Amino acid sequence: MKLIVGLGNPGKQYEHTRHNIGFECIDALSKKWDAPLNQLKFNGMYTTIHRPEGKVILLKPLTYMNLSGESVRPIMDYFDIDLEDLIVIYDDLDLEVGKLRLRQKGSAGGHNGIKSLIQHLGTQEFNRIRVGISRPPAGMKVADYVLSKFTKEEDPIIEDAVKTTVEAVETALSKKFLDVMNQFNVSK
Repeated sequence: MKLIVGLGNPGKQYEHTRHNIGFECIDALSKKWDAPLNQLKFNGMYTTIHRPEGKVILLKPLTYMNLSGESVRPIMDYFDIDLEDLIVIYDDLDLEVGKLRLRQKGSAGGHNGIKSLIQHLGTQEFNRIRVGISRPPAGMKVADYVLSKFTKEEDPIIEDAVKTTVEAVETALSKKFLDVMNQFNVSK
């Protein structure tokens, strides 16, 4: 069983903001697989999908970003999901808008959602898909920037990034994550 987690913040005011790119990717998977997130448990919204490759759970933690681990750990424990079967999708300030970077481990890099996951999982070794949102313009606070919406010029780039993330997740259902990294970590 695979667990695909998209990080973000619940609530209308956070929809389509830079920090919620993980939620957007989960929504795209949910829509493509015709599997609405209709279960509310584990401090999150989730659904279970039966695919040819096996069962997959899509999860959007509703704990707010800083407490994401409080949702992910309990669902992993309940369904007895191994760390290597977890993929976390989230925004990254250090990548240009729309660029993807897949990794099997690493530090939080200042990302509070990842800090919470590392704390609750007790390890930095879990699969991630980082989606670039770039750094804020000079003079803008990071907190304000990550909670801002993408510009009209950035929208099509982000749409492509979400589509590519969906492809990467689908590929990861039947391939080792290292192979998926090698396939999707190429510069476009």
